[in-house]
Amino acid sequence: MTSDDGPVPPPRTLAEHVAPALTSGAGFFRAPFHPATRRAVAALAVGWVWHLTAGLIVWILVLVSAGLVPALGVGVPMLAFCLVVARRFGTAERARVARQTGVRVPAPRPAPAPHRRGVWSRLWARVRDDRAWAAALHAFLGMLTTCLFFSVVTALAAAAVAAVIFTFVGRDTALAGWPGLPWPATVAGAFAGAVVLVWAAAALAQYGSYLMVRLAGALLGPSATELARARAAAAERETRVAEAAAHTARERAAVLTESRTAAVSAADTERRRIERDLHDGAQQRLVALGVELGVARRLADKDPEHAVAALELAHREIKETLAELRDLVRGIHPAVLSDRGLDAALSALAGRSPVPVRVEVVGDLTPASPAAQAAAYFVVAEALTNVAKHAAADLVRVHASLVPDDHPARLRVAVSDDGRGGAELSPGSGLAGLRGRVAALDGTFELDSPPGAGTRLTVEVPCAS
Repeated sequence: MTSDDGPVPPPRTLAEHVAPALTSGAGFFRAPFHPATRRAVAALAVGWVWHLTAGLIVWILVLVSAGLVPALGVGVPMLAFCLVVARRFGTAERARVARQTGVRVPAPRPAPAPHRRGVWSRLWARVRDDRAWAAALHAFLGMLTTCLFFSVVTALAAAAVAAVIFTFVGRDTALAGWPGLPWPATVAGAFAGAVVLVWAAAALAQYGSYLMVRLAGALLGPSATELARARAAAAERETRVAEAAAHTARERAAVLTESRTAAVSAADTERRRIERDLHDGAQQRLVALGVELGVARRLADKDPEHAVAALELAHREIKETLAELRDLVRGIHPAVLSDRGLDAALSALAGRSPVPVRVEVVGDLTPASPAAQAAAYFVVAEALTNVAKHAAADLVRVHASLVPDDHPARLRVAVSDDGRGGAELSPGSGLAGLRGRVAALDGTFELDSPPGAGTRLTVEVPCAS
């Protein structure tokens, strides 16, 4: 909202903007100097001229044409034309009010459409236009309002000016002795009266402007029925938005519950796998290592050659045990991922794969969180394992990049091969566990594996996961 005096801060109410003298003591104290008073006086002055010309013409035309309605050949067309003019008058009046007071009155609905074709149907549609009748009524009531307040404000201001002039030139006039007071007291009373008249004129000007705006809003804007329908439509839209949000929240809760269940199941499966690997691998080797070391200790004095052979066997068991532990730890969380990042970890996976792998990393992946990088790593590791076991592929491509268009950015990893295809997300499989892991991070998991056309696995996880 703006005015000739510069930007106007948004008011809390219409009265605080148009007539601050009526809403607070500070506004009344500043009334003669407030920008709202200058706007109000200008609006009343222009409105006085505007309504005494255009408004009066519109009102007389509508009144006369309505009186001629019984003469159907003349009255109805003339009334329809005058109501169209009244509509145009209302449009101009709304623009004037907005320009002079800074208050925008919304436009009413368009004129009603005719029910049938034909000239008379169109004419009667114009005659039934209630907002055109309201604009014609505004032409009459606006004329009364602006004339009354502009006349009173002008009279009060003129009286204040006359009181001030009287203090300079009225000493030798008959009015000087009328109060029966000494001349200095008369001068003081005249100045006090001028101040009171100025404050009253300013307050009445603001009040008149306020009534003019309220009148324009009631008669030139949407009707009460239209406003009620608009509020009902807005409430219905808000209800639909709330229902959609609630539905989305329920779906989101269901997805989170499913992903949480899948993540817990995957974690339990992974824990059992680690337990099985430790029991069947490292634990058995450590038992065998203890046996070999015991044999070597017993034979150290009696049969040194057999003791040395037992130590060599124990040494091999230690190396194999360390290799198994490294593989086990790599399956839990690879050290290269923490030390050198996802790029190096993917290259390490490619180096260990029995199938040739081409790795393409676009840009810097460090903005991705450790959880996102770990999920991408295990997706690639599981995909490469499946390719080696089932795909019969000649080449695997691994592509990793950030997707900056989303908010937040997402880490995308795609693994594709030229194998036999036909891969499926069967329950309990490694891919199903990875899908649960990705879903727990609010990511997406897509598997495209048509038979005979290779497999493409695409995963996206938020970088801030």
